[in-house]
Parts: sequence; structure tokens; C-alpha cells
Amino acid sequence: MHISEFVKNFTNHPVLFIGTGISLRYLENSFTWDGLLSYISKELKGTNEFYFDLKSKHQKEGSYDFTKIALDLENEFNETLINDRNGKFKDINDKFYENMENGKNISRFKLYISRLLSDYLLKENKTQEVAELKKVRKNIGSVITTNYDSFIEDVFEFNPLIGNEILLSNPYGSVYKIHGCVKDPGKVIITEDDYNVFDERYELIRAQLLSLFIHNPIIFLGYNIGDDNIKGILKTIFTYVDPNTAQAEKIRKNFLLVEYEEGSQNTEVTDHDIDMSGFSTIRINKIKTDNFLEIYENLAGLSLPISAMDIRKVQNVVKEIYTGGNLEVSITEDVDALANSEKVLAIGSLKTIKYDFQTTSELMENYFKIVDESNHQLLKLIDKHRIQRTQYFPIFGFSKIQPELESIRALKEIQKSKISNIFNGKADIAQEHSTIEGIINDSRISQSNKTFAIVIGVFNDRIQLNILEEYLRDYPDKKSTDYRKMLCVYDYKKFADQEERIDLKISDSVVIS
Repeated sequence: MHISEFVKNFTNHPVLFIGTGISLRYLENSFTWDGLLSYISKELKGTNEFYFDLKSKHQKEGSYDFTKIALDLENEFNETLINDRNGKFKDINDKFYENMENGKNISRFKLYISRLLSDYLLKENKTQEVAELKKVRKNIGSVITTNYDSFIEDVFEFNPLIGNEILLSNPYGSVYKIHGCVKDPGKVIITEDDYNVFDERYELIRAQLLSLFIHNPIIFLGYNIGDDNIKGILKTIFTYVDPNTAQAEKIRKNFLLVEYEEGSQNTEVTDHDIDMSGFSTIRINKIKTDNFLEIYENLAGLSLPISAMDIRKVQNVVKEIYTGGNLEVSITEDVDALANSEKVLAIGSLKTIKYDFQTTSELMENYFKIVDESNHQLLKLIDKHRIQRTQYFPIFGFSKIQPELESIRALKEIQKSKISNIFNGKADIAQEHSTIEGIINDSRISQSNKTFAIVIGVFNDRIQLNILEEYLRDYPDKKSTDYRKMLCVYDYKKFADQEERIDLKISDSVVIS
């Protein structure tokens, strides 16, 4: 079965189970478990010999027990730093004693792991894939990961949950960091002792995860078929679910393991049988490929009636009701008559209640997020808004994502007219500047003219479009006219087709469109 057909069968928001392979794929400074321990040992001792001794000590039947290796390495690391207060790892000792002063006893070993993995670098050749991965987030219910780094929550802008937070959480729009996180080094699970404590407490977390596994499609990324994490999940599920029932078959159909195979462009999903001791053979779906773009594109294109983030918002409102938060009850026959309060939960007939997610102002404030994730469901609402000829509105990019809008042509004409009016009768006042910073710092250009100087620089290709994009993404006041003006010029330059281009004259100089 082609991956597109497989994904089309999803009727609920998939859950991603993310392993080390994803960090290795996208980050310059990422490690396997073996690689991480080896690196730390060499930094500590200067050679690989100590680590080889540890591996030799904890080898059994051809495999290594990395939990025991990590425990021995942690003890050696901590002892070395105790006896070398101001040496190579002085900053780690400083942090350790600072924590102790505040009543926090966190292992120096874990503090070092946290520092090592906190600042990651993206691989330059994977920017397109990461951009496509961002588009997936609107259709993802939750993420579960054994990775320590913050890459996946940064890409998805999901809320990371660590330790006991998992038990008290709203699963939608969350990343379950089941082995800990660099942002909370005390909860990193890496040694034998850590796993012993984790296993004792795991039952409640297991029950919460089990609910996700039963009701949502599960996609494993960054693991191989023999990984203990995958086998553990399958054992958990089929301990509680009879393997011979219709429910078990539904769960199996919802499982997909994406296994990496260098150079492969395979897009076919096949059956794969996993043998596990104490269980009958379990069949799951597997795709072995290096073509992750195809997988992300199909997940991003999945059409579900409501986004996962909207579900999270509704669940948070319901939680507030349960906990006795500030509530107002309004009884009305006209939903439009309701004030724009912080939260509105409407209960009633579909014939009388309508749901509009964002105003045009909010669409512009969230422009880059919407474009990044190609949120075509949200953009359908543009036709419900009345956008006046006096308004700035960046329709070109939105129309690429949602080309079925009825108002596209009219809104494009409005945007082109607004852009023309920006330059009408004005001179190019900053011809010597090729950077936004240069314009901002030029005292000869008045504050009121700086935005014009920026957009004319972009329009004439003196200022690169990606520079304006960075500036707009970080712009502090996204409700301002200046932001909207620059955004519309950016949107036009980035997404307008050649036949939609306009030519303008400014002080007898033709502006390249």
C-alpha cells in the first residue's frame, strides 16, 4: 500500500513516537546512546581506553548493558570533578554547587549531558525536510519521545511534559519526554538506577500512554524494528488487549514503523511480523525508506475536521470548568452578539452555532506559523471575513495553501492596490542601504519613513527577502500598520506569480517588481 493511501485511512490525529534516529538525522551535535557515553568518557579521560574497559565489563551474550555502563561512568565522572574543582569542568562544578545552595542535588554527570545537548545545530542539508515536518504539527495529537534534546518541541511548538507532569496533562499539543529532558537534568533517565526507579513508577504513565495508543494512529520515527522501546509498547498494549479481538486488529492497522534505509525512495507500506518472547507474533505496518519528505507531505495533507490544537483549547476550557475557574454563562440566540471574551464554549444546535477561529488581524499575526504548517483548514475561513479595500491583507501566500477561496482574485487586487499606494509619489530615500539594520540606524531617515525605506529596498531587491522574513518573524508589534505593510510587500514578493507582478515608477526610476 502506498503511504498516501495508508495515511488517508486515519480518522483521528496521529501520535508520533520519536527516537534517537530523528535527532541523528537533523542535528549536527547528536549521539547514539553508545556515542554519547563514549564522547563523555573521552572528554573525561582523554582516551577511549576507560570506556572500552567499561564496555568489556558489561558485555553479555554479544551485547552491552548501557544502563550499567552509564552508571559506572556517572560515578567516575562525579568523583573526578569532586577531586578537580577548578579543572576542565569548572563550569559544571559551579552549576552543581549553585544548585546545592538552592536545595537541588543534581548529578554533575547529568548537568554535563544537559549542557552538551541543550544547544543543537540543524544540518544545512535538512532544512527542507524540517520545514515540511513543521507543516505536520497541525495534524499531530501528541508526541512521545525518548530523546533528551528539545528539537521536536521546538519544531512543533508543543508543551514538553517531564516526569509526573505526564500524569496531570492534557495530551493534545504535548510532547511526552518519558526519559527526561535537557531542560530538567535531574529527571534525565540514563543509568541503571534511573531505569529501576522509572520502572517502579511507570505503571501510571503506561496507563495514560495506553489510552493514546488505543485511540490514535501511532507512527514510530527514529527507531529500528528490533528496538526495545517498540517491543515494550507492543507488550504493554497486548497485555491489556486480547490479540485476537477486533480492537487489537484496529490497533495493529494504526501502527506504522518508519525505518531508515539510506538512499531508499520507497513509498510502500508493508506488513512485518515481530516475534516477542512470551507473546504470539505481532504484525505491524512498516515502511523502510530515506524518503521522509513523502511521509511528512502526506501527514501534512491529512484532512481532519478540526486541528489537534483546537481540541487542546476546548479541553483546557473543560478543565477550567471542572476546577472551578472564572466562568460566565451567556444565553443568547445570536452567537455574534457575544463579547470577545477570553474563552467561549458554545453548546447547541449545529444550525444555530457557527465557529470562526481567527480574525483577519490574528491571521496576519500568525502569518508565518500558518504558512509554515500549510494550515489549509484554517484558511477556508477567509471567505467568511469582510476585508475592506483600506485593509492590508497578505493573500498571495494564503492562496497558495488554500487555492479554492472564492475571494482570491478580489483580495489580490486589493493587495496590489495597497502596495502601489505605498510608493505613490515617493522617492527612493535609502538607495545606499542593503540591510534593514542600516536603515534603522540611519539618523537621516526619519522614524516615519523607515518602514517605507525597508519595503522599497525589498521591492528593488537591494534587501534580501529572507532578511525581511527574519525581521518580521521577530517583529514586536504584529498589530501595527507598519508590520502589516511590510508583511504585504513580503507576501507579494515571495508568492505572487509573474503575471501578477506590477510595475511602479518612483522618482522616474522603474521599480523592479
